[in-house]
Amino acid sequence: MHEAQLYTKNPDGTADCRLCNHRCRIAGGRTGRCGVRRNREGVLWSASYGRVSAEHVDPIEKKPLNHFLPGTLCYSLGSVGCNFTCEHCQNWQLSRAADAVESLPLLEPGEAVDRAVASGCASISWTYNEPTMSFEYSLDTGRIAHGAGLGTVWVTNGYMTEEAVDALAPVLDAFRVDLKAFDDGFYRTVCGAHLDPVLAATRRAHEAGMHVETVTLVIPGLNDAPAEIDALIRWVIEELGPDTPMHFTRFHPDYRMRDRAPTPVRTLERIYERALELGLRFPYLGNVGGHRNENTWCPACGNLLIERSMLQGRLRGLDGSSCRQCGEAIPVVRSVRPR
Repeated sequence: MHEAQLYTKNPDGTADCRLCNHRCRIAGGRTGRCGVRRNREGVLWSASYGRVSAEHVDPIEKKPLNHFLPGTLCYSLGSVGCNFTCEHCQNWQLSRAADAVESLPLLEPGEAVDRAVASGCASISWTYNEPTMSFEYSLDTGRIAHGAGLGTVWVTNGYMTEEAVDALAPVLDAFRVDLKAFDDGFYRTVCGAHLDPVLAATRRAHEAGMHVETVTLVIPGLNDAPAEIDALIRWVIEELGPDTPMHFTRFHPDYRMRDRAPTPVRTLERIYERALELGLRFPYLGNVGGHRNENTWCPACGNLLIERSMLQGRLRGLDGSSCRQCGEAIPVVRSVRPR
């Protein structure tokens, strides 16, 4: 195990974790709600440091990230544990498996970067389970990754503290965050968390210069009310800017929500159209393979810029970061530079 960062030792032997907004006070011999931060004799340890449950080379579009190094490969790592308890979790075999953390193979930071480079990847991501569980590991690996010219990505629920975002800022390039709903009641009952800390961390990541894209899994009857969707889109436009890519993805029954129907594609199409009406320049649909609204279109002239099929992006109408047809500047990260 690796000693944790962002915690406070207390005289009674407990430890106050400052990594996520649950802010657990952890007694000796116990773990936080995530299951992977453990108090041993007053010292808080990260049991998941370097412990890898999944390792894949993915198209960056699978995260999904549509405006960050499009058309490239991403070396993707996952561990176990999560600070949410989502009823619809699609990776529940990992998020709920914190008890198995010490049985997982260990991958040192330098070796992870070597594998990413050898695989021809342009970036490295922490995904599959919540990357906050691998906070210290991703800090150490991220520094080495930047030295090797790789971009760094978190696919996150956004529940980390603003202090944690500040610590990540020098080594994290892309912050792909789930905005699961725009209603605190949904977060409390479905995820075991709260909305406002997610919004605060997302705003902080944007202010720190990270590339931010949001994903909302649209679940029929739970988070698809037009007024709620409008409020979510308006928040993104006002706080992150109208160029922020927003992904609205199709729900499929999973985990404890197997009795709920998939999202009608027409519902997603209406959300896409409404996002454009409200002034968002780059809405996207997801989990609807082959749909034209998975592509990137020039908001000025309608030219096809990036075509996506089977979660792979193909550059079609871009010259650098501009539309080849009309010259419109497109907010696409084509290369990563240390901040």
